[in-house]
Amino acid sequence: MARNQTVYVCSACGGEAPKWQGQCPHCQEWNSLGRFSGIRPEKSLAAANESIAVALVAVPASDQRLSLGVDELDRVFGGGLTPGSVSLLGGEPGIGKSTLLLQVAATMAGGRPVIYASGEESTDQISQRAHRLGLRGEQLALLCDNALESILALCQERRAALLVIDSIQTMATADAESSPGSPQQLRECTAALVRFAKRSGTAVIIVGHVTKDGAIAGPKLLEHLVDTVLYFDADAGSRYRMLRATKNRFGPVNELGFFAMSETGLREVKNPSAIFLSRSSQSVPGSLVMVARDGGRPLLIEVQALVDRTRFAAPRRVAQGVDANRVAMLLAVMSRHAGIALGEHDVYVNLVGGLTIAETATDLPLALALVSSLRGVALPSTLVAFGELGLTGEVRPVPYGEERLRELHKQGYRRAVLPRANAPRGGIDGLELLPAATLAEAIEAAFQASS
Repeated sequence: MARNQTVYVCSACGGEAPKWQGQCPHCQEWNSLGRFSGIRPEKSLAAANESIAVALVAVPASDQRLSLGVDELDRVFGGGLTPGSVSLLGGEPGIGKSTLLLQVAATMAGGRPVIYASGEESTDQISQRAHRLGLRGEQLALLCDNALESILALCQERRAALLVIDSIQTMATADAESSPGSPQQLRECTAALVRFAKRSGTAVIIVGHVTKDGAIAGPKLLEHLVDTVLYFDADAGSRYRMLRATKNRFGPVNELGFFAMSETGLREVKNPSAIFLSRSSQSVPGSLVMVARDGGRPLLIEVQALVDRTRFAAPRRVAQGVDANRVAMLLAVMSRHAGIALGEHDVYVNLVGGLTIAETATDLPLALALVSSLRGVALPSTLVAFGELGLTGEVRPVPYGEERLRELHKQGYRRAVLPRANAPRGGIDGLELLPAATLAEAIEAAFQASS
């Protein structure tokens, strides 16, 4: 049996209410509920009893992965694409989402059926881009349609290993009466794709547009339905792209992949540390290299600091790439435990390359760069630092200390200021370690190395 049910759906969050209200009960937004009616199946106890439970021991453990043909992309997915998974890729317009997925689709189509469905471009436009990028997919099928049922039928008929939806905001299903792009259509289309992927084993990648705030457009429920959520990020005018996994049911979260935009499409960056190391040939005050860990790899990043006597009533504190509150705390620790007062100075700190680092290993290199700028003394170009600073002035250890040391040694650096607890007992050949237990010891060791 089926019944006609009328619900009111919020245009802001996609939540439902049985009757109209001035304020959405889910997100508290005013005047956002719209009336929708449709035929919904009547659930019965007999239908519910048809579900079949399977014992856990009867399900074989499988870690099958589909290689996407790009090592950086496989890293972000946690080793490759899991069959039957649904992934959501978000990013600003023109950042390279469609280009990357077309490259992936063409690469995977060399040995298995792949369908690229677009509701924004015609098949001729997609073909022109593929020829410009030099792509050839023997089993790649292009489809220009926004009817989700037709796309899924074709995908089932060809038993596709991968289905690319570009983009979810243009798709529509007959189960929802609203227009494409509405919260109800986004939710119903995504739910239908999830059901199809789990039933057929086809991996699905969905492209999602972002709002002005940088979040994927549509209800937040969209991110809860899928298995993996990826975000493309880049600085304005930069040719480099960073792809980060913010949710991954089959791999690590916050894993980073680095790409460079070229005339032949997106190319992976084998050595991402080179992006963030653009130092001048001569050592200058206020510059220091730190080794951070973002995702599953260590990265060498140049830290820049500028200290200048303030010309205003209140000194300025500007931070790019690090938490401004963390910088304020470091200034208090430096004043209290190292005798370096910057209360009458403007302070500017920046991480080169536009990367944002949230881990605490940035504390010690930031403090050393600030002291270098204040004294006007350049630190050696071969010196690297990492470590966390406590409120009592101690230099605390950070995770993966030995991996950080091996990475900086591989990049050609010879000296490192680090927490005493992170110093390996046997040391590392070719690397001079300068362990410190307090901030004062770290400052003394760093500037003795510069003399």
